[in-house]
Amino acid sequence: MNDEHKIIQQVYAAKEDMQEADQLISTYMPFIKTETAKFLKRPPIEGHDDELSIAMIAFHEAICGYSRTRGAFLRYAAMLIKSRLIDYHRKEKRHKNLVSFDMPVNEDNERPISETLAVKDNYSEELVMRDATKAEIEELTNQIQLFGVSLTDVADNCPRQQRTLEACRKVLNYAKENPELLDELLRTKRLPITKLSQGSGVDRKTLERHRKYMVAMLLIYTNGYEIIRGHIKQVLKGGTAK
Repeated sequence: MNDEHKIIQQVYAAKEDMQEADQLISTYMPFIKTETAKFLKRPPIEGHDDELSIAMIAFHEAICGYSRTRGAFLRYAAMLIKSRLIDYHRKEKRHKNLVSFDMPVNEDNERPISETLAVKDNYSEELVMRDATKAEIEELTNQIQLFGVSLTDVADNCPRQQRTLEACRKVLNYAKENPELLDELLRTKRLPITKLSQGSGVDRKTLERHRKYMVAMLLIYTNGYEIIRGHIKQVLKGGTAK
């Protein structure tokens, strides 16, 4: 039994048993601390850094929400921890900005302290989001290469017409409703075109023409790429893909 298969068994056991979940969190505390340290740029301090508690909660959320279609569990957990820490960071920044400082920074500066802090906070948020987005893109780049696809391929293969984009959305939703097809994709590294076409009602030629694009979309929607997925939702706006 390889390590990844063992972890998956432990995760599925933890879904049904709170004690198993607590034990799994305890076992993987070094991993949780490492992911938190990546975000903080320093080791977290127990009992002091709220980020560590957020990361532990996110790890438990990963246990509850994990399925084999999401790929390796620890990779999925790491992505979820990062996402929840970013959310927490942004909420904290917004909360701090509610404090009113109306006095100027100094007599020669007409800008209130509140505006100065807001500028710094927004800049900090942008840096955090930029790093997180970059990490997701790098992870996705590495994963789709296992399927013989590059980001350039995806861009070149992207549907240009709204009708075709809508057809691809139908296929994506059908695949999400039938996770065995996602399992097949991950196992064989090949898009199950015939089954997707028959199940979604989308013409096979459309899928063949946009195969590389669909491979990337299915991987994005099954492996926790939350930031990238948020951007895609804007493209699919008006559909039901979530």
